[in-house]
Amino acid sequence: MLDKNMDNTRENESELTEITPISNESTSEIVEGNTIAETTIKADQYKEAEENEEENDNNDATFEDFSALSIEELLISLKNLIENSPVQKIKTPIDQIKDAFNQKFGALLAEKRQAFLDDGGEILDFQFSSPIKTDYNKLLSDYKVKRDAYYNQLEMQLNENLEKRIQVIEDLKSLIDEAEVSTMYKNFKEIQSKWNAIGAVPKTKYNDTWKIYQHHVERFYDLLSFSNDFRDADLKNNLEAKLKIIEKAEALADEKDINFAAKQLQDLHKVWKEDIGPVSKEFREDIWEKFSEATKKIHDKRHDYFKEIHSKYDDIIEKKLLIIDEINAFDTSKNRTHNDWQRSIEELEVLRKKYFDIGKLPYAKSEEIWQKFKNATKKFNVAKNRFYKEEKSEQQENLEKKMALIEFAESIKDSDDWEMATNAFKKIQSDWKKIGHVPRKFSDDIWKRFKAACNHYFNRFHQQKNAISKEQQSVIDKKIDYLETLKAKKKLTKDEVLEAMNSWQNLGKLPRNSSHLNGKFNKFIDAALDNLSLDKSVINLLKFTNLIDSYLANNDLKKLDYEQMYVRKRIDEIVREIQQLENNLSFFSISNKNNPLVLNVKNQVAEFKEELAIWKEKLNYIRNLDY
Repeated sequence: MLDKNMDNTRENESELTEITPISNESTSEIVEGNTIAETTIKADQYKEAEENEEENDNNDATFEDFSALSIEELLISLKNLIENSPVQKIKTPIDQIKDAFNQKFGALLAEKRQAFLDDGGEILDFQFSSPIKTDYNKLLSDYKVKRDAYYNQLEMQLNENLEKRIQVIEDLKSLIDEAEVSTMYKNFKEIQSKWNAIGAVPKTKYNDTWKIYQHHVERFYDLLSFSNDFRDADLKNNLEAKLKIIEKAEALADEKDINFAAKQLQDLHKVWKEDIGPVSKEFREDIWEKFSEATKKIHDKRHDYFKEIHSKYDDIIEKKLLIIDEINAFDTSKNRTHNDWQRSIEELEVLRKKYFDIGKLPYAKSEEIWQKFKNATKKFNVAKNRFYKEEKSEQQENLEKKMALIEFAESIKDSDDWEMATNAFKKIQSDWKKIGHVPRKFSDDIWKRFKAACNHYFNRFHQQKNAISKEQQSVIDKKIDYLETLKAKKKLTKDEVLEAMNSWQNLGKLPRNSSHLNGKFNKFIDAALDNLSLDKSVINLLKFTNLIDSYLANNDLKKLDYEQMYVRKRIDEIVREIQQLENNLSFFSISNKNNPLVLNVKNQVAEFKEELAIWKEKLNYIRNLDY
């Protein structure tokens, strides 16, 4: 029903979140003497940007509108999600499926409970089990097991990464304490590569490990400053690396996919901050300004994008409110029948579709609009449910009427009073069509029972009608033998043909399912007449009388009436032809009587008159029959 779909439908919409830019450099500042506290602030800023990026990834994900699906379709979608999607990325659609399933199954459960109570059951005795619910619970259990396994594994991996980072810090401390100048820089690069290769650590430990690591990096660069060759080479390499990052950031400003550009920018900030060391002081401010300018362009572009998005949201809200107004104004006061309500349901479904086709909104903006939409449809659903509740009482009365017809049909289905029973069944079938709908749960069963009773009687009726008695079988055998005897003769005389026609009729009437023998006999007689040296008109008339006699012998009144109508029609056609030809002759003078054209017309008139005489004889023959 329409109200079920409406009450269970939600708009799966979410707001996009703007990324937080990293505001300054860190590693280069450390070399020049920044404190650990200042470094910590910048680390927190990066961590916040990283979290914002994750929010963007989640918000950009789109999922199906599960609220419009049936219970069976929800089960299929749930199964597909669990089997084919990463478990860490499906929490939102899983929650939406759970909401839709619980509402739809709750409605089904309420319907089953009400039907149980309507049938006289007690509420304490009500039970309802569904294989779909069992499968649904099993899938959710599988999802939870899969999810817990993933996060347990993730936790283990994070702790392993933490141990690895702590070990790298210890290696860095040892490197600084040993202070072997010849291998110090190479070993530092190896340590730095190990650090960068290690994955994420628990969030609660991120700041502490990062601050400790950066503190010892600062100590290393202080120590490295005593070796200008190593320091200058490193600063030069860092400058080249950061200039390449600036080029990439400037190119991102032209990227059409703003979300992709923002994500790439976050990656560049991460590389700038964690993977590349400081540059010389003389270049530091300049390259940071360039990087900041490229960053600002992307952020400004993203800001404009979100501004446009929010403008579209206002337009969507306005259009949805107009649809809600239409639904509020929807008039059902004139609905009197099931068809009236079906039309209204279809019309409201059109408005409902228009509402959803307008577009989606973020949850924060959609909640109020959604509640207005639900309230607008509630008035319609209340009136509809009231109508069908009243109709249910009428359907119960219809059920009783149809049950009475079924009982009567079953009581006479074995009757041998064929005339009475046939008329009774025709009336029963007519009355059945006039009775309205019955409760759906009974409609299939009572129809099968009614149809079985009718089929039982009419099968018996046709069987007895088509059954062949011993007397009828005797007629069939005699006529088959007689026809074979006639065929054995090489040629029949006129008298033998006439005698054969009389004898065939005198052998008796064929049952309906053997009437094809009459056709074979008539075909034989026609061939025999064609072989006689008789006038064509005589042969024509004999063939006709033989055919008419066979119709009469089988009491086939319809074919007799058809033949008489056809003969009359043919007579009328010939008379009109003669009149037309005689009218044409009147245009010729007497002196033209030997004209070949005139002679041809006169011959045609004579031929038509001869044919007319034959057709009149046929008509007189039929008229004189007693039928």
